[in-house]
Amino acid sequence: MTIQRRTVLAGAGLAMVPASRPRAQARPVIRIGVINDQSGPYRDVCGPTGVICAQQAVQEFAASGFDVEVLSADHQNKPDVAVSLAREWFDQRGVDILVDIAASSCALALASLVREKDKIMIATSTASSDVTGKACTPNSMHWAFDTYMEAKSTGGAMVRAGGDSWYFITPNYAFGQALQRDTTHFVEAGGGKVLGSELYPFPETTDFSAYLVKAQASGAKILGICGAGTDLINCIKQAHEFGLTGTMNLAAMVAYSTDIHAIGLEMAAGTRLSEIYYWDMNDRTRSFQRRIQPKVVLWPNMAQAANYSCTLHYLKTVRDMGAAQAKRSGAETVARMKAMPTDDDCFGPGLIRADGRKITPVYLFEVKQPAESSQPWDLYKPIGTTPAADAFRPLSDNACPMLKA
Repeated sequence: MTIQRRTVLAGAGLAMVPASRPRAQARPVIRIGVINDQSGPYRDVCGPTGVICAQQAVQEFAASGFDVEVLSADHQNKPDVAVSLAREWFDQRGVDILVDIAASSCALALASLVREKDKIMIATSTASSDVTGKACTPNSMHWAFDTYMEAKSTGGAMVRAGGDSWYFITPNYAFGQALQRDTTHFVEAGGGKVLGSELYPFPETTDFSAYLVKAQASGAKILGICGAGTDLINCIKQAHEFGLTGTMNLAAMVAYSTDIHAIGLEMAAGTRLSEIYYWDMNDRTRSFQRRIQPKVVLWPNMAQAANYSCTLHYLKTVRDMGAAQAKRSGAETVARMKAMPTDDDCFGPGLIRADGRKITPVYLFEVKQPAESSQPWDLYKPIGTTPAADAFRPLSDNACPMLKA
């Protein structure tokens, strides 16, 4: 297992204070741990680009009065590995906050740990809406998309457009099950029906042919693909090769610009999906892309952009509280983060709700036809928007036990 440690010093020419200096001169050090999948099916979803986006926020923030270090590690999508790495970071390296997270099973395990240690977790590449639902804590937040949002934006829109019969292909773990559950809710609420579903082993499945044959035989109009990362890429490519796209419309329930770029417009054209960030949305997103582009191979998707956004807001909060106070209690720092409005070039102005859910508008996209695209990352055309206040599970659902106390 490889653990990479990257230190980003705020401000040109700034050096860490030597240990030999008097204690009174020592500057506080804020340590940010980016923990995600850097070698498996979600590598391109989060991975190295996610680390770079967090570093970009540190560089642009240019902290004064405290130093900032960014550490990164690969948890291999294994909850036990994630918890072991995080414990070592908290107990021996003085890490204050975990960001990114990826696999929902890892996020749910880490939510318990950060509460135990009074640290902070911000999930950005995690899908399960349970992070701010039954597993919510005073120490954790969910920054980007989640299964409820994706299900409402993509699933709800496709039912309204006539896609009233569905078949799901779903990875057999927390993320996939939550996504199918939430999408089924909106399909049935809109008058549609689920004609069948197949669970596949994660992460070892690469051949989806048997699942696709069953989906096609079901007669459903919509194939809801609940896998993400390389699973989604393989499934869409194989659906195209089997000719399934001639009889079914594809709904990529959690998809990213990095996935569509990997699939290519020839195979992905017409696929519908929802994202909260796209590099070509407005002047601010294009400005962020210009700044980050020299440092990355893959242009940031919504999860990676969320690493930039949440890291920047966290550092603003640390400055507002004072580094020493912020390090003393993760729960107090999270409370202050919720009290402060958010604003950055990736997502614009926004807020964090009491349950830890960062809310933002959600954009429904259709993947462009090859003839409509001007360059390799010109992927989407917007076809709808769900306002921030309506896009996520409402607090009135009482899904977060923390708010019932």
